[in-house]
Amino acid sequence: MHDKAFTPYGWPEPGPLYLAPTSFLDFDQPEVARFVHDATAGATTQREQAVRLFFAVRDQVRYEPYTMRMTPECFRASTVVRERGAFCIPKAVLLAAGARLLGIPAAIGLSDVVNHFSTPRMQQIMGNREIFMHHGWAALFLEGKWVKAVPAFNKELCSLMRVPPTDFDGEHDAVLQQYKEDGSVHMEYLRDHGVWSDVPYLRIDEDWGGYYPASLWSGKRSRIDVEDL
Repeated sequence: MHDKAFTPYGWPEPGPLYLAPTSFLDFDQPEVARFVHDATAGATTQREQAVRLFFAVRDQVRYEPYTMRMTPECFRASTVVRERGAFCIPKAVLLAAGARLLGIPAAIGLSDVVNHFSTPRMQQIMGNREIFMHHGWAALFLEGKWVKAVPAFNKELCSLMRVPPTDFDGEHDAVLQQYKEDGSVHMEYLRDHGVWSDVPYLRIDEDWGGYYPASLWSGKRSRIDVEDL
């Protein structure tokens, strides 16, 4: 079992736990390293590297909410690189893992949100829940401060939804837009649940298991090999 730090309020000190590989943030896997090196080739500063990595995760990995699997494998950065499709938490995991490979301290954050643009199919699968529990994002420590970065929605999807894609400059928070292009409300952040040095898999599993219907997983839910997570 590896150590895991949880900061319920504010920001943690960017120590070794926020730079280490884990079973989820597995940047020591060759496919993750290749993805990061290709994405950041030519960048000369950590801020520039972080920005390029953000856009690579945002646009080279499709947002795929219908492929959600509550299994440890689904939440690993290496799985995201191989499948090139994931929902918000695994995409944040890949961003955080890549940042650590570059020497940038990184953490995983969770928030509850209301997404006003959701398909009838997704609403039905989610049991008509209005609140999306545990929306995932990455926290990156750049130039002496933590910033939030949400690489969830790729630009093609944003174009279809008529929502401006989330941009990131390495200095300001990059969260999903509150408004669509026509001015209607798109996304509301309700509350943050804090930040972790690694994916809080068991908490997510327990909370989602009690909140969402079993239909969300389409039978793809397992607690195998989670004792040390």
